[in-house]
Amino acid sequence: MVCVLAVSDQVDEGLYADLRPVRGADLILACGDLPFEYLGYLMNGLDVPLVFVPGNHDPDVSGYRQSRAGVMLRAGLPARVPWPEGALNADGRIVEAAGLRVAGLGGCLRYSPGPNQYTDAQQARRARVLRARARWQRLRGCPPVDVLLTHAPAAGHGDGPDPAHHGFASLPALVAALAPDVMLHGHVLPHESTTGGRPLGRTQVHNVTGRHLLDIPPGRPASQEAERSGGCRG
Repeated sequence: MVCVLAVSDQVDEGLYADLRPVRGADLILACGDLPFEYLGYLMNGLDVPLVFVPGNHDPDVSGYRQSRAGVMLRAGLPARVPWPEGALNADGRIVEAAGLRVAGLGGCLRYSPGPNQYTDAQQARRARVLRARARWQRLRGCPPVDVLLTHAPAAGHGDGPDPAHHGFASLPALVAALAPDVMLHGHVLPHESTTGGRPLGRTQVHNVTGRHLLDIPPGRPASQEAERSGGCRG
């Protein structure tokens, strides 16, 4: 089992004084709308990997890519990422950390100007790209996705009471296609949505607003061919 510290939306001030309640975590999965300074503190204090997707209150994190020389670029120019050094941005990607394969799709339904907000049609296009990426990797012998990491919930599965906190209509189909063991999201306050695991097909969905410790089983290893080609990354 991989012990995951899942966080979203609300800073737990008590962790600044004492990390012992979450000291057993092997991995941090962040669902957005948290200060990057807080995430960096957790990652460095626990000395574990961090994977995140952006929320609607986060800065624009799109357009960054790493060159073959290991230099981070944006618009073809060297750039410093706004997130904690060493953290993995999983938005629209599939990444590996602590033995888990994590697919990510950040953002929420558009309700105002600003980054990381999408119409249902825009998020559906992003979901199709992620789905195609996962299918291509499976054809190359890569393991299935273990966790789907989002900011907003899937429509009908944990929506908030107002339109800005409704889920995306495209996410139930994405969950069905990827069939992860777990889907994690935030964006909705705990009293407005069930926070415990609830089923969506074979997937258990958790609202992790605040902080939660979850045990998630790691998936199967990739085939040797896929490992050699590097086809399971990205």
